[in-house]
Amino acid sequence: MGKTIAEKILSVHAGRPLVAGDFALCKIDFAFGQDGTSSIIIDRVKELGLTELKTRFCMVIDHSAPSPSEGVSRVHKKMRAFSGEFKTELFDIGCGVCHQVIPESGEVLPGDLVLGADSHTCTYGALGVFSTGVGSTDLAVALATGKNWFKVPETVKIIVKGKIPKGIYAKDIIIHIIGKIGADGATYKAVEFCGPVIDKLDIDGRMCISNMVVEMGAKAGFMPQDAKTITWFKSRVKKGVVIKAVAADQDAKYENVLEFDISKLTPQVSMPHTVDNVSPADKLKDVLINEAFLGTCTNGRLSDLKIAAGILKNHKVAPGVKFIIAPSSRSIYLDALKLGYIDIFVRAGAVVVAPGCGPCVGTHNGIPADGEIVISSANRNFKGRMGNPNAFIYLASPATVTTSAVKGHITDPRKAL
Repeated sequence: MGKTIAEKILSVHAGRPLVAGDFALCKIDFAFGQDGTSSIIIDRVKELGLTELKTRFCMVIDHSAPSPSEGVSRVHKKMRAFSGEFKTELFDIGCGVCHQVIPESGEVLPGDLVLGADSHTCTYGALGVFSTGVGSTDLAVALATGKNWFKVPETVKIIVKGKIPKGIYAKDIIIHIIGKIGADGATYKAVEFCGPVIDKLDIDGRMCISNMVVEMGAKAGFMPQDAKTITWFKSRVKKGVVIKAVAADQDAKYENVLEFDISKLTPQVSMPHTVDNVSPADKLKDVLINEAFLGTCTNGRLSDLKIAAGILKNHKVAPGVKFIIAPSSRSIYLDALKLGYIDIFVRAGAVVVAPGCGPCVGTHNGIPADGEIVISSANRNFKGRMGNPNAFIYLASPATVTTSAVKGHITDPRKAL
């Protein structure tokens, strides 16, 4: 019997053949924490009395960057001291979001097994990496031993086909799929995406979709590795590094195979307070907004900023609307500067903040007031996600978010494009 991508990668890292349902101790290639989780990781490492780490490790200061409080500053200082002591990589304030800067660094490759103390670590599956989020203590165990326990997940294969309609982006596709499958429809599963639509998506779009598989409960989400993947890596990995694609066998066994034809899909929106509470954007035109947010590890990449700049070029942000934009990394910010996007944003009345997660996770840079309505390109809209449980968060594509910021209410972006 052939193997799925998850079975293949975990088998290699366990040193023996595995199938779905097996338990195995697997070698970890890379691990990381961010400023919301690293303090506990550091405490556990100290409690274990470690003098060296058994796997490659880095930390990223992104959730509260720059620091908005004295307490957070203490955590950042603690991270910098630990990084110096253990000679680990540290992406400090301004570098960007962990799920962008780590792939950009060339530290993870197709076929790697990666643990991150952050739930959206599944993003790297877009590049053929088995990457998944764990708790801080589990991650410290990996640092102490170089290994961790895994249950090999069943795999769901999702085929996305049809002609991509105008105004439809990767975010619309994944919101639509989550709406159909449900927030717990793929719990502890791996998901393999394929089909002609996936083949047409760029790496940014594939990362957006892989990022959100955790919102259907999945452990990991994989994309095909093709010429686009190889090209993406070439400018990022060290000279001489060979990129080896990982693909499922033709006779691999799947728990389920689902097909989605998006030929007639319209722009999608996740309504409060769950990601799977989905509606077409054109049915929400009566929803007035107070804030719009573009950024995060889901949609803060250059292609997302390009979409927003194209809409804002001849428009202004609506009166009374706060439009906050956060590029997902410093390199993306610099590229956006060179291309004139930042100038367009500022002149249109948007506010561009430092690369990071602040508005998305509600630590700073745009916490809504009681009763305020936000439309966001982020990946979650649970109560309190953006820092206030009395606010209402709608999730949508960069095009829908930007068009809504211009109109002052949730707006189907297709006429604006």
